[in-house]
Amino acid sequence: MKISTKGRYALEAVVDLAHNSKEELESLKNVAQRLGKSKNYLEQLFVQLRKAGVVVSVRGAQGGYRLAKNPEDFTVGDIVRPVEGSLLPVHCLEDDGKCPNKEVCPTMQVWGKVGMEINRVMDQITLQDLLVCYEGSMTDVELEYYI
Repeated sequence: MKISTKGRYALEAVVDLAHNSKEELESLKNVAQRLGKSKNYLEQLFVQLRKAGVVVSVRGAQGGYRLAKNPEDFTVGDIVRPVEGSLLPVHCLEDDGKCPNKEVCPTMQVWGKVGMEINRVMDQITLQDLLVCYEGSMTDVELEYYI
């Protein structure tokens, strides 16, 4: 399974938004410029993120976006699923178990376990975890070496 550019860009943009809109609204133009991404593409993603309750938007000259909740209240899965859809590795698992070959499929358990692990990892990592890593990578930290 591969996460598309939609999922990757959405996650990058939400991390950037979380970092840059702690007190005020942030324009998508600024997010796009910082990330080197298309503003139009991010707008399409943010429509889905807004519908999913990840971000809040305000229109107008002083408008922009901000997170709908605190970073620790979102998981990576909360951000990626609205733009990617299901994170299951095969379509036959998405139909609520209605696969006609479910009883005889020798690989169903494998794909089910893979899907469970993907979702477990996506729901284990919070936006706050990513924000800490992002903010840590932006500072020049000198390591001390002892011999």
